[in-house]
Amino acid sequence: MADAGSPDTSPLAEPPADYPGDREVTDGFELAGVPDAFQRLWTPHRLAYIKGGQEQVTTEESCPFCRAPQLSDEDALIVHRGEHAFVLLNLFPYNAGHLLVCPYRHVPDYTDIDDAETAEIAALTQTAMRVLRRVSNPSGFNLGMNQGVTGGAGIAAHLHQHVVPRWGGDGNFLPIIAQTKAITQTLGDVRGQVAAAWDAHDRTGSAP
Repeated sequence: MADAGSPDTSPLAEPPADYPGDREVTDGFELAGVPDAFQRLWTPHRLAYIKGGQEQVTTEESCPFCRAPQLSDEDALIVHRGEHAFVLLNLFPYNAGHLLVCPYRHVPDYTDIDDAETAEIAALTQTAMRVLRRVSNPSGFNLGMNQGVTGGAGIAAHLHQHVVPRWGGDGNFLPIIAQTKAITQTLGDVRGQVAAAWDAHDRTGSAP
């Protein structure tokens, strides 16, 4: 053991070897490439959404919920098209299988929809729960509509109902502390599974 006044000459105390260009891009603490105990989930695709926010949607032409029905189901992540409303995957899901039930009409408030739209949105929400139970066996759901910007609506200009499947333990340290959500499947894979189960439900009256 070294004396208290003697320098530490153990291998751990030795500075890392210099690499070309390191000194120009790092401080004197340690190299930029030195690994640590943290794992990182990179989500640069969210930057456009974060930077744009509500200002991205000013008209029906700029509304993603108005544009979605004009695309293919695969491109728009639609799992079902009804008469007055349709169902698609949330592009930024809280959990895998997070669905949105939207009226075709570009209206912002729950009081703006008529009786037929209200009835179909309710029925599609029930079917969404049945289909998701069959596809991924969640133990619970969160259902809701965020009304207005101050109510937390991501796109306040076009009404949409959230159907979020929940599992025990899905509210772990990642979303609560790190504000990061780990999604285990691609949106395309989830859309294919939910759409197939929805079609089977429509044919038989129950999820397969």
